[in-house]
Amino acid sequence: MNATKGLVLACSSLVAVLAVAGCGGSSYTAPVCTVDTAVAATSVTISGSAFSSNCIKVAAGTTVTFTNSDIITHTVTADGVPAAYDSGNLLPGQTYQHVYGAAATSTYHCKIHVGMKGTVFVQ
Repeated sequence: MNATKGLVLACSSLVAVLAVAGCGGSSYTAPVCTVDTAVAATSVTISGSAFSSNCIKVAAGTTVTFTNSDIITHTVTADGVPAAYDSGNLLPGQTYQHVYGAAATSTYHCKIHVGMKGTVFVQ
């Protein structure tokens, strides 16, 4: 029994050390999305649990198509309460279209995977 407790303690300690080592020292900074860095596009692909391109600009009245090319379910949901638009669950292979009306900045996310975010600049 003592050997088992010792093994569990050793494994727990190793997991804690690896978790701290994996989180520390990261210098990655997400790119800033501005109208100047935005890509002119009318489609966004969802793949690898990310929106690509996640920073686009379109003319007012443009329809943007979001395609889930990932192997898991995602959403395209406008930020804000209530959300101005929400695709609902997009299964792999499904698409969602949204017409962006008047000039504005629209930010969106995946309700399932909170780290997935994007911006549409409507000009």
